[in-house]
Amino acid sequence: MLLAYIKAFHIIAVIAWMAGLLYLPRLFVYHASSNVGSEQSETFKVMEWRLLRFITTPAMLATWIFGLILAFSPLVNWSQDGWLHAKLVLVVILTGFSGLLAKWTKDFAADRNTRSPRFYRIANEVPTVLMIIIVILVVVRPF
Repeated sequence: MLLAYIKAFHIIAVIAWMAGLLYLPRLFVYHASSNVGSEQSETFKVMEWRLLRFITTPAMLATWIFGLILAFSPLVNWSQDGWLHAKLVLVVILTGFSGLLAKWTKDFAADRNTRSPRFYRIANEVPTVLMIIIVILVVVRPF
């Protein structure tokens, strides 16, 4: 019964983390289009920082904690569950992407952004593609 709750909290954390990973680059698209020092730019700085600090990062940490508990539970057979190894690699990449979002948030906060809105539109697709592959790995378990 406890593992069912841990799995539920893991899924909740993943949903919150993905929300941040999908929304933050979208904010960057609009922020990159605003003038440095404008009221709009300053509002985006606050929104980005709060999203990263209070939703995205805590959800990422909770995802890892609950996920590792599940990975080392009787639900997983490390010698036969190849899908889990692939999933972990992709989750590490998502974690790295979260780190990039944190760096870009700091760049915007210091008015150091040098990238175009188009760059952030493309970056916004990265978590979507990884999420699709991860969900297929977890549900289908192809290997």
